[in-house]
Amino acid sequence: MVMSDNLSTPTLINPVERPQVTQELSENLILTTVDDLYNWARLSSLWPMMYGTACCFIEFAALIGSRFDFDRFGLVPRNSPRQADLLITAGTITMKMAPAVVRLYEQMPAPKYVIAMGACTITGGMFSVDSPTAVRGVDKLIPVDVYIPGCPPRPEAIIDAIVKLRKKVSNQSLSERGNHQQTHRYHTISHQLNPVDPILTGQYMRSEARHNPPKQLTEAMGMPVPPALQSAQQQAAQKQEADRG
Repeated sequence: MVMSDNLSTPTLINPVERPQVTQELSENLILTTVDDLYNWARLSSLWPMMYGTACCFIEFAALIGSRFDFDRFGLVPRNSPRQADLLITAGTITMKMAPAVVRLYEQMPAPKYVIAMGACTITGGMFSVDSPTAVRGVDKLIPVDVYIPGCPPRPEAIIDAIVKLRKKVSNQSLSERGNHQQTHRYHTISHQLNPVDPILTGQYMRSEARHNPPKQLTEAMGMPVPPALQSAQQQAAQKQEADRG
């Protein structure tokens, strides 16, 4: 209890009664918008789906553990796409897995978000050169909000991506939600590619160039040119001249 200027009327610091409205509005009113309140609720309770496709999921699983503890962001992993609003594609996406990824994404309620984790998910990674089954970027299947490069990215990188995604969510508007819908999906388009012979046949050690070196090489090394090689080279030269007409 604190005595006021008028000694006859004491003032209580923590009265038992319900506090009355004072003249300062800042102590009694909170001014906000529906968008800010709605976005604050969503960015504080992002529920990622417990889902992974390859080795990057090990880093995602480490993020769930007590050392990094991503529960402090309000992230609660869910095992059902019906209850999740965040899909982290952790690992390589293959042609066989692509329909399952799209199905899980479509089963998630809107608004929903996607984080592409790892180089293999973003561009195909080390499989982008010689793999016939790796998808060259999950953004060809579903829209991606945040990309995490690396092979594999550490849990700290996922935390940074979550922070960036929260900033993106905080700037969204309810009235503009319908303007950001997916319009293209490339894995359902039938291609018109022509089949070609494979480059890697496994016959490198049995190639003719190794058994029969070129004539210029044998002459430079001082080796005698085999008669079979001479006849084969003559036939090849005659065929080239006939093709030229």
